[in-house]
Amino acid sequence: MTESFVPVKDNSGALQPMKDNFSAQAGLYAAFRPKYPKALYDFLYTRVKHFSTALDVATGNGQVAEVLSQRFTTVYATDISEKQLSYAPQKDNIVYKVEAAEHTSFPDACFDLITVAQAIHWFNFDAFFKEVKRILKPGAIFAAIGYGVMNVNDQVDPWLNHVYHDVTGPYWDKERSHIEEGYRTIPFPFKLLETPGFAMEYKWSKEQFIGYLNTWSAVQHYIRQRQAHPFTEALLKQLDDVWPEGVTNSIRFPLLLKVGVNE
Repeated sequence: MTESFVPVKDNSGALQPMKDNFSAQAGLYAAFRPKYPKALYDFLYTRVKHFSTALDVATGNGQVAEVLSQRFTTVYATDISEKQLSYAPQKDNIVYKVEAAEHTSFPDACFDLITVAQAIHWFNFDAFFKEVKRILKPGAIFAAIGYGVMNVNDQVDPWLNHVYHDVTGPYWDKERSHIEEGYRTIPFPFKLLETPGFAMEYKWSKEQFIGYLNTWSAVQHYIRQRQAHPFTEALLKQLDDVWPEGVTNSIRFPLLLKVGVNE
């Protein structure tokens, strides 16, 4: 189910604009964004004390919420994009709410686990963490999850790096720097737990690879600003030269993970 939007206001009562980079490509996002490995969830579950309620912030199409719902009695999932939530799986124990990460309608100390996946870099950190510490139970777990630029192979990676840095580079939001810095520059007001290294690994066709690239916010910014697509015929021909038709390649996304206890 999806509950109604609660407007975001500052202390003066003024509505605050929220950055929504993904509603426009919500369908692509649902189809092509990678999914987190089972080992990641298994690790988080070893740190969680109780499995009553969980919250997935900026849930997008609900992929993390759906996995959490297999273990928790009730899962809440919030996002500022109602269009993104329209692609989320509907389950009896998942409640979707159109709300900002920094200002929620939840009572104090009500969650055993709060997750935010590939989104924390968009938030106002001070306001977000103040809200998380309010609604997270004492001793409960907070996890910030993300992933960096994928690796393919020695032939494709130079093409990908050119697209990322040179073609779409000027169109990335400044918040992207937090991902490039491995989340090390994001404040973390929790007792930090040691975490193992994780990665997301796939076998993808060239069509899946291009589909994922089209979900990049920088691609959408490029299209809006230049009224053209960054993947020109010449650029795609260069990809064809290093990735022939009918070939699948191994794809690896390095996972970013910061997990802490709310003391």
